[in-house]
Amino acid sequence: MGSVGATIRRERERLGWSQARLAREVCRTAGVQGEPVGRQEVSRWETGKRTPREWLPFLAAALGVPVATLLESRAAAEPPLPTLADFLGPAADPLEPLRGRPGGRIGTRQVADLQQRVHGLRLADDYLAGGDLRRPALRELRRAVRMYREHSYAGETGRQLLVQVGELAQIAGWIASDAGQPEEAERIYRLGLSAATQAEDRTLVGNLAGSLAYQLSNTGREVEGLDLARVALDAAGPDASPKARALYLDRVAWAHTKAGGTENAQRAMRALGEAGEALAEDSGGTESPAYLYWVDAGELRVMEARVYTELRRPLRAVPLLREALGGYDVTHTREMALYLSWLAVAYADANEPEEAAATAERMLTLSADIASERTAERGRVVLARLADYADVPEVRAVLDSAA
Repeated sequence: MGSVGATIRRERERLGWSQARLAREVCRTAGVQGEPVGRQEVSRWETGKRTPREWLPFLAAALGVPVATLLESRAAAEPPLPTLADFLGPAADPLEPLRGRPGGRIGTRQVADLQQRVHGLRLADDYLAGGDLRRPALRELRRAVRMYREHSYAGETGRQLLVQVGELAQIAGWIASDAGQPEEAERIYRLGLSAATQAEDRTLVGNLAGSLAYQLSNTGREVEGLDLARVALDAAGPDASPKARALYLDRVAWAHTKAGGTENAQRAMRALGEAGEALAEDSGGTESPAYLYWVDAGELRVMEARVYTELRRPLRAVPLLREALGGYDVTHTREMALYLSWLAVAYADANEPEEAAATAERMLTLSADIASERTAERGRVVLARLADYADVPEVRAVLDSAA
């Protein structure tokens, strides 16, 4: 990355902006109509593929720094890879047991009941969206934390209780993120990381760290997301089950993709290949945690297709997505809508606007009643991409209907 690109990225991350947000602010500062500068252009600036040139004064004004600051030469030293402790922060007070333990003693039966409720919530997420599940998920999480803090139990029961708090935090964090509450989700994930670390469950630590990394990569914090995705894979350790390693490698691939640049694209493809190799080792000999029930070859193909779409390689993305959608459970409405959104963008990138419009219309119809910020955001991405073909009648009809 060139010095100018490194400085642009550093200043953007200081403001907590995504590349798309910076692109909009540059256009607004310049007083231009439309979006002559988009996320891809900002990515090219940051990776050194292009120089801002005439946009430099507006870029500096949007970031609130002098032009000279953007032109400063800085050594491109590789920062040390962070450890998991860097992401945990101070000890989590919510998991500090109360003195006297006023709630009485509990045993394995109560922990088993909690485990069933956690798994039920996870299965519900297959059919319902974050807006529908956020309140019950938070209610269960508060109940589990109180159980740990207010009751007494044997040592192993306490460890299993911490595991369930960690698992519940992972699904509750995922639900909060889907409901459009990323700050809340991050707090929940960090609580879960503390619980899983205390329980010494490395695979669960990896799942929580990878889930948070995925959110960071999707909310404009790509550098943090990439660092944490690597940490998640490392935290799970070499003894993690094949499904766990495949999932965490998938998240590393996505984090590299969102980070942008040729080198990251190559690393993303390598991680995808390693994920496939890891899953191929799953012969049933190593038992995977129940929360990985959904990880299979089909899900890996979907992630591969999403990476190809993000890298603007539609000829590879389209067949994978069509195959995945052809065999997907139609009752999983949110996932169907999300996968259709990637297919619509891939069709647009392949210069097939009519197919893109038909796919987008199906996606928008499916997602109309889904209480998911994730699908809402993907809908906005699809419409923005279709705008390049606004003169095509089929596309214009979709854009007018959405408006």
